[in-house]
Amino acid sequence: MTSKPSTTIVDLPAPPIAREGVPFIVLFFVMAALLTGLAGWLLPSWAPWGVGMVTGALCLWCVWFFRDPKRAIPADPRAVVSPADGVICAVDHVAPPAELELPAGTTTLRICVFMNVFDVHVNRAPVAGKVVAAHYRPGAFVNAAFDKASELNERHSIVIEDTKQARWVVVQIAGLVARRIVPRAVVGSSLAKAERFGIIRFGSRVDVHLPPGTSASVSVGQRVKAGSSVIAMMNA
Repeated sequence: MTSKPSTTIVDLPAPPIAREGVPFIVLFFVMAALLTGLAGWLLPSWAPWGVGMVTGALCLWCVWFFRDPKRAIPADPRAVVSPADGVICAVDHVAPPAELELPAGTTTLRICVFMNVFDVHVNRAPVAGKVVAAHYRPGAFVNAAFDKASELNERHSIVIEDTKQARWVVVQIAGLVARRIVPRAVVGSSLAKAERFGIIRFGSRVDVHLPPGTSASVSVGQRVKAGSSVIAMMNA
């Protein structure tokens, strides 16, 4: 009897904590120890317990923020996966970022995922392909849930070309709290579907601009997970 084909593929191995977060975690723990020690030296005897509880909670949150869990990746080659954990905040048709210099008048289906400070912030490729363009643009830090964040905020965009020469634009957008976009993928690198390509520190948003022949599978308000939730399907 032949076995049924697997519905998921194996995630690429990675540490449980994103490497970009290690310096922050160390800093949080060092500051927690220093503040608790100072409280014991300068304040009443009960103070170190209170300070320790608050700083300890912040340390645990920092570790939680930089977690990088494994995901079950859909094996269907037509499935487009979410690039981020969070909530779908927009599904619309707009022009891709101007700095990518795509043909004038180009309008694409855009799906936006908003991440709060409790979501996983490691970002993953929605499809497999080669990075053929990348561009960083400085900007403001308005609330990433607002539509104007796509135009005003600091962002880093990449263009992924798949095996059919279709181009997918993925835009990492800094938010109200976020102050650092850390891309991993560079022009010329190849990405597997759901492969990690970067991280945004402390709250943000990721937009995906899909090529023609792709239909959205999500709606505004829906919660998704990076690498495992299907946000769109390529037409056969």
